[in-house]
Amino acid sequence: MDTSPAGAHGHSHSHGHNHGPVPPVSRHLRKVIAAVLVPFAAAVVAGLVLLWPGGAPAHDRTGVGFDQQTRQGTVVRLADLSCKAANALPDQSPSGGPVPDACQKATIEVASGPDKGATFTEIVQPDQTRRYTVGQGVVLAYAPNAPAGQRYSVTDVDRGFPLALLAGLFALAVIVVGRLRGVMALIALAVSFAVLTLFILPAILRGDNPLLVAVVGGSAIMLAALYMCHGLNARTSVAVLGTLCSLFLIGALGSGFIGWAHLTGNTSDETGLIHSLYPHIEIKGVLLAGIIIGSLGVLDDVTVTQVAAVWELKDADPGANWRKLYGAGMRIGRDHIASVVNTLVMAYAGAALPLLLLFSIARSGVLRVASSELVAEEIVRTLVGSIGLVASVPLTTALAALVVSSDRGGGSGAGRGEGGRGAAAGHGGAEPTGSGYVTAGRPDAGGSAVPGQPAGVRGAGRPGGSGGGSHRRRAR
Repeated sequence: MDTSPAGAHGHSHSHGHNHGPVPPVSRHLRKVIAAVLVPFAAAVVAGLVLLWPGGAPAHDRTGVGFDQQTRQGTVVRLADLSCKAANALPDQSPSGGPVPDACQKATIEVASGPDKGATFTEIVQPDQTRRYTVGQGVVLAYAPNAPAGQRYSVTDVDRGFPLALLAGLFALAVIVVGRLRGVMALIALAVSFAVLTLFILPAILRGDNPLLVAVVGGSAIMLAALYMCHGLNARTSVAVLGTLCSLFLIGALGSGFIGWAHLTGNTSDETGLIHSLYPHIEIKGVLLAGIIIGSLGVLDDVTVTQVAAVWELKDADPGANWRKLYGAGMRIGRDHIASVVNTLVMAYAGAALPLLLLFSIARSGVLRVASSELVAEEIVRTLVGSIGLVASVPLTTALAALVVSSDRGGGSGAGRGEGGRGAAAGHGGAEPTGSGYVTAGRPDAGGSAVPGQPAGVRGAGRPGGSGGGSHRRRAR
């Protein structure tokens, strides 16, 4: 039994009031965090306003690749046909055997545009990988300057419905499992796509510095996603700071190694087409912007998880100092590093799987293939992003440990704890914590020690317990 006046009064005081939770950091620390993040957020908003492109700049259509005009179409009829009769016999069989003579004649109806209802035919050769079915939707390439019978050709199949259904299933799964948090995550995802399509891509096409555009747009995505999904609080703000520092590190490393390795970024048909349509675009900067944006999503996951881990560790052990919190957080972070780096590498490997096939068929040696620009670009992209992820763990863990340990239970007379506000000094100076009440008789609080206990030992009469049971903790 705790027979001290402070312990007895603190116990009775807990039954008389229902104290609500308080913010995990003090007003002073919140001001310090705001002093850093508010100017940063203002700079991001100013960057969005100053660099806002107002839409992608116009250009003359080339009719090549994604730059061609398209219409919707439908397969209305299929008929078997001799390839010889259609003068469409392939040169050789894909398997090396006899050349097959079984072709199909597909009748396609234009379903949109000024020629809606018109039909044309297309011969499907036996070696074509794409096959048609009656009623199937297709995407038609439209060449308005071509002769009347050659304006339309099938360029792809219409995948709108299955993709929309898959997106609906994804949204349903997120909402069912995440509930309100899932809804906010979907809204943040929509905001991210809006920033990407309305700001980042048009601004790069307009000729603005791709690195500056990526930093401003990526920062806007980061602020919106983190605060919408995790709330406007100090814990999220620490994750924002950790993500921001890691993004700058990725940008610096990416810029340095792209220049050092003499990477141009112009390694595919898509980048070649973009450069031909917009010669003023800095393709090397587009590569760097892609590295920054590609690392942003995984960075958010790492920083939020590390900050949450440190906060929970502090709740479990309120007396832990920042060194102990940092050590425990890093033990969690090392496991996180191992899984996240593998996740990022596998994500890039899956996207660049055709390039990886070059390693298995290369006759000039694996090192020669790896040093080619096509493959080296993916290596730099993967390793720079991974270094940023690895660095974000100790950086964010240290920030979270410093913030959370510099406030809780450390301010004299503040009377702040996870369970509520302590009694005033005239009421015995009891300070509530997450597990009970801590007497104010501590050397750092300037109060008198609990009778019968040495200085610096905390007494904790648990509210709601049967009688004020004694609970001693070693002085930290």
